[in-house]
Amino acid sequence: MNIKLRQFLVFNRLPLSILLIGLGFLLGFKVTWWVAWIPFLVALLMVLAHFLVGPMSLIQGYVENGDLEGAEKLLAKVKYPNLLYKPVRSSYHMLQANMHSMTDDLDKAESSLRKSLDAGITEKGFEGTAYLQLGAIAQKKGNTKEAYEHIRKAITLGLPDKDNEASAYLQLCSICMQRRDFRASKQYFAKAKACKATNAQIVDQVKEMQKYIARMPG
Repeated sequence: MNIKLRQFLVFNRLPLSILLIGLGFLLGFKVTWWVAWIPFLVALLMVLAHFLVGPMSLIQGYVENGDLEGAEKLLAKVKYPNLLYKPVRSSYHMLQANMHSMTDDLDKAESSLRKSLDAGITEKGFEGTAYLQLGAIAQKKGNTKEAYEHIRKAITLGLPDKDNEASAYLQLCSICMQRRDFRASKQYFAKAKACKATNAQIVDQVKEMQKYIARMPG
């Protein structure tokens, strides 16, 4: 389906459903009620889609194109997020959390992540990713105990790839280093290294951490 047509249908579900209801009554009175049920049914499905899915079906295209501003405007069109179907609601709050993280609004990012978890994350690895993000936020806030717990939970739940796993172990390594628990720090670093991350940023972090690990006693 043409993207412009798809956007038109998604953004105008309610007006179109009203037109379809009108068409249904017209067919019912002028032709037969046996045909009128078709536009009534389509109108009902459009109303349900408006409230249960909203414009979220379009969000992937914006994210893939790197149009974060467009994605943010799309999220703003969701007026009743609590009415969204649970998996869709979870994705909505997760995307909100990512947007808030980019602007370093840690409180809003944390709140959105918790709402995403409450809605129930169904995609494999994404629940772990949410806890990994909560851990990173807690660490930025200086709450290393909470950060440690969240990151450990993220690893237990499972992460989507080795890059995320390596990042989690590096964060645990850093926390243990702050606690001067050098043994645990070395263990976590070894696990991070074993992940063989391919992301350039994480590879650089591993190399940088290696310098500190080499100077540790024991």
